[in-house]
Amino acid sequence: MEWSDRMNAAIGYIEDNLAGETDVIVMADKACCSVFHFQRMFFAILGLTPAEYIRRRKLTLAARDITSSDTRIIDIAVKYGYTSPVSFARAFRNVHGINPRAARKPGVKLSAFPRISFSITLKGGVEMDYRMIEKPAFEIMARSRRFSMVGGQNFIEIPKFWDEYMQTPEYQEMCSIAGDKPGKITGGGCLGICYNESENGEQFSYGIGIEIPSGAAASKFETIPVPAAFWAVFDCTLRTIQDVTKRIFSEWFPSTGYEHANVPELEVYFSENPQTKEIPCQIWIPVVKKN
Repeated sequence: MEWSDRMNAAIGYIEDNLAGETDVIVMADKACCSVFHFQRMFFAILGLTPAEYIRRRKLTLAARDITSSDTRIIDIAVKYGYTSPVSFARAFRNVHGINPRAARKPGVKLSAFPRISFSITLKGGVEMDYRMIEKPAFEIMARSRRFSMVGGQNFIEIPKFWDEYMQTPEYQEMCSIAGDKPGKITGGGCLGICYNESENGEQFSYGIGIEIPSGAAASKFETIPVPAAFWAVFDCTLRTIQDVTKRIFSEWFPSTGYEHANVPELEVYFSENPQTKEIPCQIWIPVVKKN
């Protein structure tokens, strides 16, 4: 079965159960991949988490039911999983800009979020260079925060986290532990670590850290274990890292036989190139070959 067929099977399951309960485990099973991989692929391609897509579709159908029937609004709210009129009204207003009762007035404008369909299209044939490497387990010391993928907030807030944290004495202390030496496993200096995704795929932890040098202790920092893994490594720069990340999940994964290994993802940063003034970096994606 093609990748697009598997993803469309997951969408079919969602659409068949919008007036009931949906389970991301079943979605991932329909797509023949892990929950982690399904959530990341879904978000990278659509810019929405599965949960966010489901909310928008439910509120689209709720608006249809309100405008096309005399069914009580509270019954429509319950049908689409809302347990109170207040929570339903708030969610409805966030999508449609008006309260549910106002939607029954003639001429009112409402927003419709249509069902999606996945397909593989060629977009100019821009190559993505990568290499496969295998590395043993190692540990990272880091300071982390939780971030949301809803609306692409992570692409805005994580750079701010870097800007803020790099100005702190704690960051300088971390760098002094590394002793300005490259990591034994990654060969880089500072690392960005994506891990510990929430069950609904909307939040994850992101850490700024370094490989723990031999004989050093993480002390007050968080210790993040990285298991032995097979990695796809993509070269990029600080300027292009977000675009490359999006292309990995929207283009590279669908066109290869690999799946995410559910191990922390890494961003590996190197010293600025004095000639180009660019900061070279790498994206390390843990993968397994799908049968």
